[in-house]
Amino acid sequence: MPEQFGLVFDMDGVLADTEALIARASIDMFKTLYGVELTPEDFRPYIGTGAVRYVVGPAEDAGITLRDVDEAVELRHNNFVALLEAGECKALPGAIELINAVADTNGSWKLAIATSTPEKKALITLETIHAPLEKFAAFINGDMVTHKKPDPEIYLKAADALNLPPSHCVAVEDAVTGVASAKTAGMKCLAVTNSFNREELAQADIIVSSLEDVTLQMLRGMVE
Repeated sequence: MPEQFGLVFDMDGVLADTEALIARASIDMFKTLYGVELTPEDFRPYIGTGAVRYVVGPAEDAGITLRDVDEAVELRHNNFVALLEAGECKALPGAIELINAVADTNGSWKLAIATSTPEKKALITLETIHAPLEKFAAFINGDMVTHKKPDPEIYLKAADALNLPPSHCVAVEDAVTGVASAKTAGMKCLAVTNSFNREELAQADIIVSSLEDVTLQMLRGMVE
């Protein structure tokens, strides 16, 4: 049997152009529940860390005591869904094309998603951007892990679901915490500068400005 490799995508900021929308949904939540005005920059350190930490971290930084974390996360989710329904979310350039190209390699590559986002929100997002989920062999979401990125758990679970060693997998990330998670898991990491700059993503093996720049030859070279 030919040697197989895995390509494991983060979702927000990699496949879906959602990071700005998630920040907006969170800013609106804090304004509604606590009457405070946060900024997108307040949430930036918590990109990729999961819904709860994304809410709790900025609150701690701002000295806000959350009365009910579940309430805050739920309102944030509802705000985000409203933005999706308003048509404000698109697939990032090159994302769907890369999925299709990798899926059409006669089984030499297997696809997975590894997102810290809870399943409900992730599925709504993927449906909105028309991601071809039938082409993915594994879908690991935030509801399936105990320790969120930068912990390696999610990428180790993705490799296990693909039945591949992490060294045979390439993670595609946009966040500093995600790069750290993938590298600690033993994967190669391709980072795209959708959310952080090149200097911040320096731990990645390859850094690109768009998934449009990624080729199958590039990916193969990362794992051979």
